[in-house]
Amino acid sequence: MDLIILTQKVRSNISSVIVGKADSIDLLLVALICEGHVLIEDVPGVGKTMLARALAISLGGLFKRLQCTPDLLPNDITGVSIYNQADQDFHFRPGPLFVNILLADEINRATPRTQSALLEAMGERQVTVDGITYPLPKPFMVLATQNPVEYEGTFPLPEAQLDRFLLKVDLGYPTHAEEKQILQRLERQHPIEIIEPVVQPEDILKWTTQVWDINVDQTIRDYVINLVNATRNHPDILLGGSPRGTLSLFKACQAYAAIHNRDHVLPDDVKYLAVPVLSHRLLLKPEAELRGITCVNIIERIIETTPLNLKDQDEN
Repeated sequence: MDLIILTQKVRSNISSVIVGKADSIDLLLVALICEGHVLIEDVPGVGKTMLARALAISLGGLFKRLQCTPDLLPNDITGVSIYNQADQDFHFRPGPLFVNILLADEINRATPRTQSALLEAMGERQVTVDGITYPLPKPFMVLATQNPVEYEGTFPLPEAQLDRFLLKVDLGYPTHAEEKQILQRLERQHPIEIIEPVVQPEDILKWTTQVWDINVDQTIRDYVINLVNATRNHPDILLGGSPRGTLSLFKACQAYAAIHNRDHVLPDDVKYLAVPVLSHRLLLKPEAELRGITCVNIIERIIETTPLNLKDQDEN
């Protein structure tokens, strides 16, 4: 299946459930093609879980929803070895990680010990239990949701785990027209109950490797590096973007160009993706937070002040 046809089908399917979030849907498609993970962060009731469910159903692969709670244990996610008296041996019972798409709902309600159980799976696409390593299905994608305004009973995600998310997506509230359309669609039956798979996981795997042929000019490569490097030297940032962040921005730009039917990356692709790829990887200094500065503000300012050409930078 052609990548453009594939993305159009998935877009259309998800748009029948989620109204007016075309940019967010495109970001999920970018992460899917990159085999990356997505953190969906916003206030309750704006469609975070529904967006994840619509994507999972559209792909037709294995999907499970994990409701994160403080009493959730690492083995509840990875799986456990159970002793079978009949053959006097241990048998591994896979946990919910062994799917194509895992929805970790309210991930920050799980304890740090349980959150850390996801690190190996997200980074290496495998799980190690009792010294034995088990590969996860391909493609494998974690869609995690969290509420940024309710902190009681939550555990902030560690920087090491945040860095493993390719993108952070914010949905925001719908407009008046969009909310009117939502009411019309949900008047009788929820669209999530009637949508069906439009692609298969093997279609995604086919295009995951081919999208890396998208051309990235050396000037744009340098621009990506300069943007990330600027976060490391900013006076208001305690922890800047990692090399994984640089690679993530590079790969996301290639995927974004591909789903828009281009064989090359544009500077505008880098500027557009810099915030969703980098904002969750940065750690602000406390005094910057007190002044009301956000990571998004800093990245936007860096984009404004970082020239595209190294020659221009030297002259300035």
